[in-house]
Amino acid sequence: MLDLTGQTVAVLGAGRSGLAAARLAVHCGAAVTVYDTGDIKSVPDGCEAVANATVETGKAVTVDLVVVSPGIETGGDFVQAFASGSGALWGEIELAWRCYSGETIAITGTNGKTTTTELIDVLVRATGRTCAPCGNYGIPFAEIVLRDEVPEVVSLELSSFQLETVVDFKPDAVVFLNFAPDHMDRYKSVEEYLKAKLQIFKNTDQDTPVISRQGNDLGMFSGKLVTFSTELPADWIYRDGEILSPNEKFISLEDTRLRGLHNAENLMAACAVVDGLTPEIVRAALSKYSPPVHRCELVSIIDGVEYLNDSKATNLHALESALRSQTRPTVLIVGGKQKGLDYQDLKPLLTGKCKHLICFGEIGAALAATFFDVVPCEAVDTLDEAVAFAAKVATPGDTVLLSPGTSSFDQFSGYEARGDAFKAAVRRITKTQ
Repeated sequence: MLDLTGQTVAVLGAGRSGLAAARLAVHCGAAVTVYDTGDIKSVPDGCEAVANATVETGKAVTVDLVVVSPGIETGGDFVQAFASGSGALWGEIELAWRCYSGETIAITGTNGKTTTTELIDVLVRATGRTCAPCGNYGIPFAEIVLRDEVPEVVSLELSSFQLETVVDFKPDAVVFLNFAPDHMDRYKSVEEYLKAKLQIFKNTDQDTPVISRQGNDLGMFSGKLVTFSTELPADWIYRDGEILSPNEKFISLEDTRLRGLHNAENLMAACAVVDGLTPEIVRAALSKYSPPVHRCELVSIIDGVEYLNDSKATNLHALESALRSQTRPTVLIVGGKQKGLDYQDLKPLLTGKCKHLICFGEIGAALAATFFDVVPCEAVDTLDEAVAFAAKVATPGDTVLLSPGTSSFDQFSGYEARGDAFKAAVRRITKTQ
């Protein structure tokens, strides 16, 4: 365990990640103060707290270590006022990793991270080792480290925000799923976003297994590269419903509850990174596994129309993956917060896959204006209106797909609330028929 005895630590952010980091720092012997620009409802024993914290311009706060939560912009004035006068700037991931002695499998990418993180957890446990999914998955890494029984392996989902603050972090294996523009409301350019993602390779060496989708441009990195692809030659490939490695059948996607090309890629990546697997172990492990909710989740079949909840699609790449995976005529519901993304590249895919496009939310009218020339469009204000309109235009054999392609914060607290609202709206359709 890391020894912080006699050290002063400032934890920035009083959310779950920040409070977990504060507890861990106290456990390591530090004197900890938690700062938040809003209210602080509670802090761990042994910590001080500064709610509604502000820092005077040009005045630095001096501590031995600053631990910043991923939701706070690293380059912002608030963080930099602490970092400029302090000894080190870490994120919760860096702190927890320095306190963990087990195997770390790190997963990043623009889309598919959570499903792959869960699959790795399931498959590791199927080989007889203890494991826990954590990180951007929703459970802070620091909480795992503080457990009475610490797992032998962590399946660690990492966002670009979390990767901004790694220093010496060195995972035992890396899964880099894919890359597409996202979070342009935080980053100044796509290149800046990619640079944050590539931080996952900062300390890898030639002995580090790197599992990556064929065609990813990872730049310069060290590692033993293993590739997967549903389209290109790779070490793991998907052909006619079968996952093969390298050219021998490993498992059929129909042996699992996973569906779609994007989930085939997630499964290939997970199988490639977990040691000791056989087809029999994988089939048994995944026989009862279902993908996370809000990710192409089948909500209902009403009069021959499938309703799929893909609210987790908060960027264009996720939307594209979901739409490409559809084999039925699709009524697509998109929209939400304006994130500064360029939607023009969607036009060819919409032409071939989309029967009707329904746009809602802050960006709804702009999307309808962008796509009216390639697909029938309707702009509405709310998600409820979108679902009601979809039910009118869909016919037996169609799929109504909620895959928004942007974040939800114009109308909802998060993609989970948006997905729950979609499911509730579908249930109301059922009751009215």
